[in-house]
Amino acid sequence: MNKKFDECPDILYHKMPKGWVCREIIETGPFITGALIISPEGLEYKWRSRFHRKHHNLLDSGTVSTWFAPGAIAWWIGVFFAIGSIFFALGSAPPYINWAGPHLDAMTYFLGSIFFTTAAFLQYIETVNVRRVPKSMNIVDEIKIFTWEPRRIDWVASVVQFIGTLFFNFSTFFAVNMLLTVQQINHQVWVPDIYGSICFLVASSLVWIEVGHGLVSFNWKNISWQIAILNLIGSVAFGISAIYAFTLPSTGEPVNFAIQNWGTFVGGVCFFIAAVLLLPERTMEQT
Repeated sequence: MNKKFDECPDILYHKMPKGWVCREIIETGPFITGALIISPEGLEYKWRSRFHRKHHNLLDSGTVSTWFAPGAIAWWIGVFFAIGSIFFALGSAPPYINWAGPHLDAMTYFLGSIFFTTAAFLQYIETVNVRRVPKSMNIVDEIKIFTWEPRRIDWVASVVQFIGTLFFNFSTFFAVNMLLTVQQINHQVWVPDIYGSICFLVASSLVWIEVGHGLVSFNWKNISWQIAILNLIGSVAFGISAIYAFTLPSTGEPVNFAIQNWGTFVGGVCFFIAAVLLLPERTMEQT
């Protein structure tokens, strides 16, 4: 929903140059995902939550390289998410499961979850270090580690996703133990897996809303939209996998081992493609 404003909310910029005003705010539910800012000279600037975070960040060296930019936090986020996704997709592939055996396969998932958590934490750090003042102002922003900004949709999404990766850490860590009883598997492995999947689905839904400025959108040519839809599909696939991973006390086997693996594999592939797309997203022009 679009609203008319004369002053910019502080979640866009904490301080605005004198004479700059907001003429339009794009709201989705309780969150602001976009705005139209007007300079005193009448120049228009389209502020978009995700684009601003990815292109106006304190933790970016400014390098224009797409595929190799170790001085940019967004580059590391993409790399770590991609590596973690490979581990999850690999761990769910039947040929690898047969070759590696249960213990090594469980270790593969655990390693993948570590990369996921690292990437999610960096994503949170990226979110809290978005520029709070326009570059035109001679004010130095401070690097931050922790903030409380529940009014920002990207902040909520990054926090929820990070929590989800921690649940996956617990789930995959306990799964390494091959001596667990059925009750222990469901309690220590399946329950945190479900919670982690829910967190991923919530976070992906928030990013989908942030990018599309609503519940329904279609903009296939936009890289950010592609990333959002792939992550949403991946989260749904992970959720389906988690549901069918419940171990039946009567048999000691998952509800459906094939669906469990396929869900994880599809989710891992979707997350991998989305992670790779984070690299060109960082250098794309605003549309």
